[in-house]
Amino acid sequence: MTKNLATLAETAFEARGDYDAIFFEDRWLRSGEAFRATRAAAAGLIELGIQPGDRVIVLMANTPDVGIAYGALWAAGAVITPVVFLLPPQEIAHILRDSGAVAVITTHEFISNVTLAAEGIPTLKWIIASGNEEEGVVSLAALKEHEPAGTVPRADDDLAALLYTGGTTGQAKGVMLTHANLYDCAQSAQEAAEIPGVARTIVPLPLSHAFGLIVSVAGLHQKEAAQHVLMRWFDPAAFCALVAEHRMQRATVIPTMLQLLLGQRLEDHDLSSLTYINCGAAPLSLEVVEEFERRVPSATILEGYGLTESGAVVSVNPPDRRKLGTVGLPIPRFEVRVEGADGAVLPSGEVGEICVRGPGVMTGYWESPEATAETLRDGWLHTGDLGSLDEDGYITIADRKKDLIIRGGFNVFPRDVEDALLEHPSVAMAGVVGRPHPTHGEEVIAFVSVKPDQPITSEELIAFMKDRVGAVKYPREIRIVDAIPLTPIGKIDRKALRETVRAG
Repeated sequence: MTKNLATLAETAFEARGDYDAIFFEDRWLRSGEAFRATRAAAAGLIELGIQPGDRVIVLMANTPDVGIAYGALWAAGAVITPVVFLLPPQEIAHILRDSGAVAVITTHEFISNVTLAAEGIPTLKWIIASGNEEEGVVSLAALKEHEPAGTVPRADDDLAALLYTGGTTGQAKGVMLTHANLYDCAQSAQEAAEIPGVARTIVPLPLSHAFGLIVSVAGLHQKEAAQHVLMRWFDPAAFCALVAEHRMQRATVIPTMLQLLLGQRLEDHDLSSLTYINCGAAPLSLEVVEEFERRVPSATILEGYGLTESGAVVSVNPPDRRKLGTVGLPIPRFEVRVEGADGAVLPSGEVGEICVRGPGVMTGYWESPEATAETLRDGWLHTGDLGSLDEDGYITIADRKKDLIIRGGFNVFPRDVEDALLEHPSVAMAGVVGRPHPTHGEEVIAFVSVKPDQPITSEELIAFMKDRVGAVKYPREIRIVDAIPLTPIGKIDRKALRETVRAG
């Protein structure tokens, strides 16, 4: 059986038929309308000159056209390269140049950024955009008017997606994922997380991120005809209103979204239909889980774990066997082990580097054989994440290997300090990094944003932390800031915090 993603979409449509599938900005898009638009756009792309294997950047805010663009490119045999629209032109230019992309599919409001990024890049032939036609830009709407085409044959091990990592330690690298990688990872994730009768999901995740992409592909494996409410971008008040209006049963979020939701008057909305919340992409504080579930008692938060290099998912908490404080069990057909610094496999309970083996693991980094060899060793993906396995096989994440702070020979995990800071009722968000120190090697520095009308001083927080985490871990300096810097997908941007520390 082929694992071509365009064929998977066709099979899913044939099985479910035509129904209201996606609600977006005051209207429902039917599955038949979306499928026909996908295949018509594929015909338009082929006529335009898109060839099998061509990389095409998709840089759009969330809209049904994102899924249509992905499906059309796969049907045309091309490789999708999703890019978060919040990236500045210089980072877009790096991805354009590195990937050798021949086209960009975007929305009208981002054309100027794309045009600026594209200057001097010879491989780029077309800018395709939604909205009205204009000089030098191909209309996506016009492509969707073509007579629908079939699927260009592609092998299971042909490239389906080239996703660029966040570049937190340098320039972003392209992660190569095949049709089989995405098909198998999505199928395993769906098997692990599917709950019969729960088929209405709100999606505020950026579809241009690995998490949002795999959620989209996993939906094609879902047995029931699923309905989705798609948000252009996350807005906590709108999220609550949409859940209440459409009686959403499930949500896919990242931790920052939960923290922003806690700033809302949740009790003013009927959120009783919300049963499960799948959360991933960054560490989740236990305090956030407990407060959210106290205020929305119908909801159970299921934390998971993954990374772009694994196909986006490694583990999920089973709905009937959740273990708080962990990121769950490996999904079917995926294996996880923990290695020490010498490469030896560590027993349960000991912290080391999390290593993953499974069908979703990337084939490597785009044109980066040295980085590939460093990350893929002996058949295992070395994630750079530190964590442990318990006796039941549940995974606990300690922190990123590169974020580890070593103070006086002792390991300090930033997440431990951040979680402790969040226990204080005045703290809205916290980010922790290390600063070079002549005696201790590194010192613990914290950045904190404070909840409205709940002022607190740095000295008070330092005193609070001394009682929570002990002499080695407590921050010697806490900077109170208006907002913690976040990456384009909502993770704490520790790279920006480290640069702030270096700048004094």
